[in-house]
This record gives sequence, structure tokens and C-alpha cells, in this order.
Amino acid sequence: MPDPGLLLILVAAIGIGWWLGRMERRHYRYHGRRLHRADQLSRDYFVGLNFLLNEQHDRAIETFVQALEVNGDTIDTHIALGNLFRMRGEADRAVRIHQNLLARPALSIEQSEQVQLELAQDFMHLGVLDRAERLLASLSADCENDQTRNAARRLMVDLFEREKEWQAALNVALPHLIRHHSTLRSAAAHWLCELAEQDIEQGSPGGARKRLKQAMSIDAGCVRANWLNADIEHRAGHYRAEIRFLGRIREQDSDMVPITLAPIERAFDLLEDEQGLIDFLREQLAHAPYVSFVLLLAERLRQREGAASATALVSEQLQRHPSLRGIDYLMDLYLQQAVDDEVAHLSLLKRHTEQLMAQRSRFRCKSCGFQGDRLHWHCPSCRRWGTIKPITGLEGE
Repeated sequence: MPDPGLLLILVAAIGIGWWLGRMERRHYRYHGRRLHRADQLSRDYFVGLNFLLNEQHDRAIETFVQALEVNGDTIDTHIALGNLFRMRGEADRAVRIHQNLLARPALSIEQSEQVQLELAQDFMHLGVLDRAERLLASLSADCENDQTRNAARRLMVDLFEREKEWQAALNVALPHLIRHHSTLRSAAAHWLCELAEQDIEQGSPGGARKRLKQAMSIDAGCVRANWLNADIEHRAGHYRAEIRFLGRIREQDSDMVPITLAPIERAFDLLEDEQGLIDFLREQLAHAPYVSFVLLLAERLRQREGAASATALVSEQLQRHPSLRGIDYLMDLYLQQAVDDEVAHLSLLKRHTEQLMAQRSRFRCKSCGFQGDRLHWHCPSCRRWGTIKPITGLEGE
């Protein structure tokens, strides 16, 4: 796959070559200093091109920057070069280029706003968030170009999200931006969930419920909203209501059902309703036979009816849905009934399955592939909301 940085350098080189050709055609009939300047620029251009062809990218960029005069025809090329520095992790150099552009009186209002937007991104990459925020706030309020203004607002949302200023992000995104960006709708629902969690910890379940209701109105598929509603009911001792909220998650996103098992088991146990739990698990297996539910039901049956019932259930489910965890549990059941040499053989196999399970992750981001052992509502890698799910299949659920 081509290097994006190299492609940008090539585009910049083509733009510079076009501009130099245009300037030489414009001034070919003049003599003296202006023609000399054009000749010098042409030489600088070909020197830079030679560096580029010899894969000396840094020297090529420096030569192009020095050769290219700032005027109305070359603003876009300078912006591209500044963006190239930012992409290469040299945002400080991008700042110098973009600040130099802003100091030029020849910029139109639209060009000035475009450069300010790029400069704000430079500051964000450098972590100078206060300066980025000031630029973006000004563009969001006064920018004449709708596209640039919306881009500034989108960057402000990203900035507030990084600073975990959830309400400020909501104030910018609602209601206009979320109408046109599905990823922002999901994000806004999670920001409300973040605020609801703060309300819960501060002893304000009523405020949390209001925020969660708003989150569901923005994104009906927000699993986290029902997850937090269930937590509120659990803290209040309303275990049946907790189970109802957790049960709604299956309708929102069946991939997230495995995370509901532990709190559902806890709620039924607190109600002292083991038969209710068994009935719930059987009903769940008819819709989505996740291995966690299979193993919990098997263990409850083993305690009530003996190992034979548990073995029959797990064996039947494994024929339909192979699972490493199911095989490991089945070997536990066999070990309880094994004698002599069988114990040694089964123990060896069980050690292998345990080693394989110890190496696996439980969750994976559907967007970027990030894996981990615990659930993150916000992916640490790609920074998208609600994309991390339990891993399914032979080594997962």
C-alpha cells in the first residue's frame, strides 16, 4: 500500500511544478531580477524533485518549502505541506508553516479560515488544547463557510471528548451535528451515559435516569443505557427490574448478551429464585446459545440433578456449537468420574485447553480489532464508542 506521506509529497511536488511553469510563462518576456528569480525557483524545484526520487524525503520537503513563494496560487500547496509535517508527527513544523501563512495579507477570508482550521489541528496534535479551543471556538461562531464551520465544530467535539468534558461536547454536537453523523449519535449517547455514571456515584439516580432516557432517544441501540439503568435498580434493591433492563439488551444487540450473565445470575440469587434462573437460561439458549449460559445452566443442573444431566447438556451444545470452554468444562465432568489412567490422560488434555484459554482475549473492537480482557465502552485504540464486543466462536462465546 502506498505511503500516504510520500503521496502527499508527490502531490505537493506536482503543484509546485505547475505553479513554477505558470510563473515562467507569465514572466518569460521580462529580463533582470524577475527572470532570475524564476530561474532560481526552477532550479530549486528540480533539486527538490531529485531529493524525492532518491527517497530523501526530509530534504525534498525543506527544498520545496524554501522554493515556494506564498501567494494566492500556492496557498493550497503550503497547506498540504503543513499537513504532511503533521502526518509525519512533526506538528511543530506544521505550526510554523500555517502561522507563516496567517501572517500573509494576501489571504482571502476563506483561505484564512482554512489555515486557522489546520493550525487548530496542529495544536491538538501537540497537546496545546487551549490554543486549539480558542481557534475552533472563533471559527464555530464566525466562520462564513458552512463546511469549514462544521469541520471546526466537529474538531471541538473531539477536543472536548479528549478532555472528558462530556456536557461541553454535547452542547456543540446537539442537535445539528448528530443529525448527519451516525458515529456522533452513538458518541453523544455514551457522553450522556458518562454523565449518568457521575450522577449515580453522587447519589442522584433521578438525574441519571433522565440522562439515560435522553441517551436512548438519541440512540435506541445504546446498550450502555440499559446496563446503567439495571445498575440503578440493583442499587435500589429492585432485582426484578434489574433483570428486565438487562433482558432488553438482547433486543438491542445480541452480541452483547454475554456481559449480562453475571449480573442476571446475581439478581436471581438475591431473589433466591434458582428455578427462575434455570428457566431464564433455557429460554436464552433457544435464542443465542452462548457458552457462558450453557456452562452456568450445566453447573446448576449438576448441583441439582447430578453430573449426568450436566454432561448431556454440554455434549449436546458442543455438537451444535463447538467451544474450547465447553470442552474444558466437559473434561472437568469426566475427571470427576475417571479412574486410574483416565485421570492422567484427561488432566494432560485439560492443561492444554487451560493454556489455550489463558492466551485468548475476551473482547474485540469491531472497528479496529483491538483486543482485551475487559469491556471498554470507548475503544482505547480507535476511540470509537460502543464497538467493543465479546469474542464469539470456538475460542470465545
